Amino acid sequence: MISLLRSLLGDTEGMSWGLGDVIAGAWIAFALVWLIAAFATKATVRRQSVGSRLREALPLVVAFLLLRTNPRLMQWLSARFVPRSFEWESLGVAVTIAGIAIAIWARFYLGANWSASVTVKQDHQLIRSGPYSVVRHPIYAGLLLAMLGTAIYVGEIRGLFAVALATWAWKMKSRLEEAFMESEFGEQYLRYRREVKGLVPFLW
Repeated sequence: MISLLRSLLGDTEGMSWGLGDVIAGAWIAFALVWLIAAFATKATVRRQSVGSRLREALPLVVAFLLLRTNPRLMQWLSARFVPRSFEWESLGVAVTIAGIAIAIWARFYLGANWSASVTVKQDHQLIRSGPYSVVRHPIYAGLLLAMLGTAIYVGEIRGLFAVALATWAWKMKSRLEEAFMESEFGEQYLRYRREVKGLVPFLW
């Protein structure tokens, strides 16, 4: 099991294995929670096209691959943006865990309205409480924070590229979600969008 956890972060030679186990274990816990929670969702009334879903998924796949392994064809991506040290790696682990905790918190607040793709559910509800009172897309915000933490742990430029790709992908997805919500809830959603930022509290 330990070797599996370590392999998820790819080429991590020389890093603190204890911290690596924690950070990989946090991502595995997130995946398990997501998988189990996916069985309790409402029926779908409207769903995004396959093409738009692929446009969002591909940059996310590349982003997670960049976090996992060092691309041998582009060695400059292995340049470090923070020094290799226990302090920086510990900060990365803490930020990763915080981000995953936020995403899981938001997922349970969303409840049966959640879907992996952009959808409108039967009897869809507009959730504005809990993390949704702070940002409109707290799941994406939490996952971006977790990816930033993992990028700090890895410490290489590839991690920053991964965060940038994920930000782009989730921003595209959030715009489509908002179009769906606006068509479903009208002025109620427009008011929510005016009052609450999208991904970064009070800023963006």
